[in-house]
Amino acid sequence: MDNSQIYILVSIFALAVIALLVFLASKSRKEKKLTPLASLAFGFVVAGILFGDDRLISHSLMGIGVLLAVVDIFRQRKKAI
Repeated sequence: MDNSQIYILVSIFALAVIALLVFLASKSRKEKKLTPLASLAFGFVVAGILFGDDRLISHSLMGIGVLLAVVDIFRQRKKAI
């Protein structure tokens, strides 16, 4: 395994641990679930990490994920007001 593959595996493991912690913490509290748009954004970011070999595809997928997350934040903010 080269360094980039190790980095990808560590990133996936870290995201899995964070997702597990969020899942366990959400059972103890009643909070809103992830919106479909936020789930899609998360999927794009994970796909960007998985396709880390090709920088253009990787950065494009991550950029789409971040953009969708920002759109979701603004949509949720408007609903709260």
